[in-house]
Amino acid sequence: MTKESLSIQVKSVKDEVIQWRRYLHKNPELSFQEVETSQFVYEKLLSFGELEVSRPTKFSVMARLIGGQKGKTLAIRADMDALPIQEENTFDFVSQKPGVMHACGHDGHTAILLGAAKILSGMKDKIKGEIRFLFQHAEEYFPGGAQEMVDAGVLEGVDFVIGAHLISNFEIGKIGIVYGPMMASPDGFFITIKGKGGHGAMPHDTVDSIVIGAQVVTNIQHIVSRNTNPLDNLVVTIGKFVGGEAGNVIANSVEINGTVRSFDEKVRESVPILMERVLKGITEAHGASYDFEYMFGYRPVINNVEITKVIEEMVHELYGEEAVSLQGPSMVAEDFSAFSHVVPGAYFTIGAGNKEKGIVYPHHHPRFTFDEDAMEYGVNVFVNSAFKYLD
Repeated sequence: MTKESLSIQVKSVKDEVIQWRRYLHKNPELSFQEVETSQFVYEKLLSFGELEVSRPTKFSVMARLIGGQKGKTLAIRADMDALPIQEENTFDFVSQKPGVMHACGHDGHTAILLGAAKILSGMKDKIKGEIRFLFQHAEEYFPGGAQEMVDAGVLEGVDFVIGAHLISNFEIGKIGIVYGPMMASPDGFFITIKGKGGHGAMPHDTVDSIVIGAQVVTNIQHIVSRNTNPLDNLVVTIGKFVGGEAGNVIANSVEINGTVRSFDEKVRESVPILMERVLKGITEAHGASYDFEYMFGYRPVINNVEITKVIEEMVHELYGEEAVSLQGPSMVAEDFSAFSHVVPGAYFTIGAGNKEKGIVYPHHHPRFTFDEDAMEYGVNVFVNSAFKYLD
C-alpha cells in the first residue's frame, strides 16, 4: 500500500472518527467503570469485520487482525477512561454525566484507534503478520488497567507495541518524538506525624506535630538536593499538608501526602529509605512518632530507540521533517510502561492545540479540549506505521 492511498482512506473515516469521539465525550466513564465505553468499542470493532474481538478484562477490549501473510505482531494501544472533573465547556457534545469529563483526550485516543482498526481491517490480505488493537481501561487511576491487560495475556506473541497521546499545549501539525526516557515513574507517599496536642499558650506541655511536620517537609527536600546525584532526574513534591483545628490549639497529628518522580530504578528504590531516615531522626529528636506508607506507581516510560526511529521516519515521509518535534523527557507519568516493559515499545505525542480556535487549556482542566483535526494525524501515523513495522 502506498502512503497516498492510505492517506485517502484515512480522510474517508475522518467524519466517523469525530462522531465517535463526540459520543465518547458526551458519555465519559471513570477508571474501572468503563462499562458503556468498552461495550461501544466492542460493538464497533465487531461491525468492521475480519477482527477477532475479545474482552481480556472486565472493562477492556482487544481486537486481533491476523494478516494474510506470516510475519511479526504489532500491538497498538489506546486508553478509554475519563476524570472526576465537572466540565465547563459549552459546545454541544459536553459531558452528560455530572462530575465526570474526558479532560485528557482519551476519547480522542479511542476514536483514533477505532479509525485505524476500521481501515486496516479492510486490508487483511495485504498485512504481513498480526495487528493487535488494545483498548485499555483505567489509565488515570493506579494500579492502572495496562498491567491488568498484560496479566491477562494480551502481549503474548507480540513483538512490539506503540501508543500516542493528544497534547493540547502542543500545536496541531506537530508530532512529538522522544528517544529513551520519556515519562517518569509516579510513586506516592503518605505520612502521619503523631505528637501530643494541647493549648497554644502552653507549647511546653505538648509535642507540636505541625512544627515537626514542617521540619520533615523541609528535610525531605534534601533527598533531591543533597542525597541524589544532580545528573539524576528526581522530583519530590509535597502536595498535601493537613493538621490542626484552630489557631490556638496545638494539633495532635499532621498528615503529609506527596509524589516522587524518577527514571532510574536505583534512585527510585533509594527514596523511601532516605525518607524514612529523615522521619525517624526528626520524630525521635522531638519525642513524636510517625506512620509511613510508600507506594510504587507505574514504571517509567522508556522508548525503544529502533521502534521510535520507525515512527520518526514515518512522520517525515507523511508530513515532512518540519512536522517532527524531537523532545526530551517529562516527569509526568503513563501506564503505557506496563506494555513497553514487556516488549519493545514507543510512545509519541500528537499536537492538538490551536490558539486560533481557542484551544489553549491544559489537560485535566474543566475547559480542556483538543482540535479534532489532530485525530487524522494519529490515524494516519498508526496505519502507515503498522505497514512499516510489519514489512
